[in-house]
Amino acid sequence: MSKIKVTQVKSAIKRTQDQKRTLEALGLRKIGHVVEHEATPSILGMVNKVKHLVSTEEA
Repeated sequence: MSKIKVTQVKSAIKRTQDQKRTLEALGLRKIGHVVEHEATPSILGMVNKVKHLVSTEEA
């Protein structure tokens, strides 16, 4: 599998609890925080759920 870098670009303040938990599950804590994950279907689904809060790129 390929790897992707996920960067949080917007705040989780005033977001639904579901979106906050998704960011936490991805390992993101604050704006500018970058994590690297395998591009599995479950990770891609989580990224898609909060796509308005994060940016992604191939690692």
